[in-house]
Amino acid sequence: MANPETGIEQRRSPRVEFNLLVQYRFDTFDEFMSEYAADLSVGGLFIETDEPRNVGDVIYLQFALRDGTQLIEGLGRVARVVPPGSEHPGMGIEFVNMDGDSQDLVHAAVQELTMDLDKI
Repeated sequence: MANPETGIEQRRSPRVEFNLLVQYRFDTFDEFMSEYAADLSVGGLFIETDEPRNVGDVIYLQFALRDGTQLIEGLGRVARVVPPGSEHPGMGIEFVNMDGDSQDLVHAAVQELTMDLDKI
């Protein structure tokens, strides 16, 4: 995300388009909610939703890559909210605690998706 005043990119990690169903829940919910992620980076993802939570809220999330063989799970923090009524409402999630296997899978997925984009 670029700073609107300076135009300088603020993200720590480049993002790649990533349209996949993500299940998540907050401390206040017993059941998982499901929404689609729009992009992914090694540092987080953006979940498209008309019901974003507040910046700073902690989220437990899990998703599988397209082949469905490996489950990625961990904790994230809402780092950015795009309010309902915007063109792409949702919330940017920063990964804050993932096991090593999940981190490795995210890194591999981002690398693979980045290589696919370079071929275009």
